[in-house]
Amino acid sequence: MTKRVLSVGQCGPDHGSISRFLKSTFDVAIETAATATETFDVLAKQHYDLVLINRKLDEDYSDGDEIIRQMKADANLSAIPVMLITNYPEYQDNAEQLGAVRGFGKNDLGRSDVIARLEPYLG
Repeated sequence: MTKRVLSVGQCGPDHGSISRFLKSTFDVAIETAATATETFDVLAKQHYDLVLINRKLDEDYSDGDEIIRQMKADANLSAIPVMLITNYPEYQDNAEQLGAVRGFGKNDLGRSDVIARLEPYLG
């Protein structure tokens, strides 16, 4: 069964890399949202198995942590697994404190520990 992923705030090349990695490893359909407003509009209309949020959104450089905070405060969205995309462990730690599951960095694509981290949501 195809899983649905929402990729939020990635630039074109990063979205391409993440999409290729996910599609080569899991049966997924990936959609995008560029801004926080677009993210919440899409989440109100569709179900997603996982949301991947860039630390800084490419479109307006807003903070991905704020989207996580708002999702986890919304009873309709709080159960959706969300991961922060960043290479910096301190930002991963902060996202986890906000309720995200530990994400990964773009430099980690393809690593077995990242695949294992995604397996519960996309496997």
